[in-house]
Amino acid sequence: MHITVLGATGGIGRAIATELVGRGHAVAAASRSAAATSWPTGVQALTTDLRDPASTAAACRDADVVVMAAQVPYTGWATELTPLFDAAVDAASAVEARLVIVDNLYGYGSPGTPLTEDTPQAATTRKGRLRAALGRRMLDAHAQGRCRVSIGRFSDYYGPEGPNSLLYQVGVKPAVAGRRMRTFIAGDQPHTFHYLPDAARGFAVLAERPEADGAAWILPAAPARTQGDLLALLADQLGTTRRPGNVSPAMLWAIGLFDAQMREAREVVAQFDRPYVTDASRFEATFGPLEVTDHRDALAATVAWERARVADAGPSRRGRTEVAA
Repeated sequence: MHITVLGATGGIGRAIATELVGRGHAVAAASRSAAATSWPTGVQALTTDLRDPASTAAACRDADVVVMAAQVPYTGWATELTPLFDAAVDAASAVEARLVIVDNLYGYGSPGTPLTEDTPQAATTRKGRLRAALGRRMLDAHAQGRCRVSIGRFSDYYGPEGPNSLLYQVGVKPAVAGRRMRTFIAGDQPHTFHYLPDAARGFAVLAERPEADGAAWILPAAPARTQGDLLALLADQLGTTRRPGNVSPAMLWAIGLFDAQMREAREVVAQFDRPYVTDASRFEATFGPLEVTDHRDALAATVAWERARVADAGPSRRGRTEVAA
């Protein structure tokens, strides 16, 4: 199959493109910085402005499947997300391609119980209501016959090529640099974290299996662990005994006074102050078991990637860190 990945230079977009080409598909990686990125053999880089519907359509003109993996910072969600996704629907529809949407779990809110596809989309935050409405909009496009759509949903991620992830910013990056790791909001609550290559395998299944169309699917992940557990695994790998700190709600509120991204992140506190665990049994009952990576091995691969990144960046880039949700 010929598959176009929109937003292919983001963490999950790059992982999906890499997984798909490894499965023997012809992959077009589309983003503004695609041409400046190193890709595995078999990936065609397409410089694409996804804010321009004509550019998006051009990137999809040879596609059998389009994967919409593009995202924007929290500060741009309200104004930018819907036009981006609408352009992906139009581009896939024009060439009669299937469309796989990369989505998160915000629309379900934070009920404190395992999240399944049947969990009511009862989010009360602005971002949660927006993601729920966007998912309905995409599935409506399928129901109306405009485009064959499936949606894959996954939780907070980490892994190689994922420098914007929460666990990377508060755990892996500072730990590798010899600084203090931190949990985010609460370190003692079970939380599903998806390893990027595992999530990419899930999205590849949706791209390959037409029976996924017309529905949303929660992707399999390694068993939920607390942030404290994951940072303990990191500490063990790095040989550090320094006790982790914590980004508390009060700290997040204070940082948000002068950082717009952190101000927006205040809405996700409820995803971390209680259990936030997914149940992917419907996916596996439909498509079969999906290989997932043990957190210890996944963290080891992520640490190795970060060490290589730091070595390549040189001394002038070392020592910088920021907290991102």
